[in-house]
Amino acid sequence: MTEDELSRVFAALADPRRRDMVARLAIRDATVNELAAPYDVSVQAISKHLRVLEDAGLVSRSKDGQRRPVHLEAGVFDLMTKWIERYRREAEDRFRRLDAVLEQMEPAAERRGAAS
Repeated sequence: MTEDELSRVFAALADPRRRDMVARLAIRDATVNELAAPYDVSVQAISKHLRVLEDAGLVSRSKDGQRRPVHLEAGVFDLMTKWIERYRREAEDRFRRLDAVLEQMEPAAERRGAAS
């Protein structure tokens, strides 16, 4: 996944309504009308949100007879998880190094306190 693709994914998920739709699609596929039902907006507005999610690769639409269900593309989340995990590990490494420095400083502070 390139930086631009990752930016599109995070930008798509920045909107709370789109995050809610993704959460609902994680449970089961749904039509545009089903996705629009809980909101006080038009089906066209929901279609625009879905287009953003589609452009980011988060969802796809298929044809099932008269039905056009929207499907969550879980593979994109694997790529996001790998990206996030890389930075989580780096942050944990920094904290471990800081802990080591603080542990080394503690005995020296104790010695200074005992000498007083």
